[in-house]
Amino acid sequence: MVCRHRPRCPSAQAADRDAAKSVARDRVSGWSLLCNGVVVFDDTGELLPDGRVINPHRVQL
Repeated sequence: MVCRHRPRCPSAQAADRDAAKSVARDRVSGWSLLCNGVVVFDDTGELLPDGRVINPHRVQL
């Protein structure tokens, strides 16, 4: 995917990749597709475009 936003959203490899804009969302299933190709889940887990999985990193209160 190529980001067309100005300024450009962070890449899928960037530490702040979650800051990219959402281009699709399924509220029932609990995921969002970001313009950088990252799928983020409501539990804060992530699936990167290269297939890597980022475990949920929700802050415990």
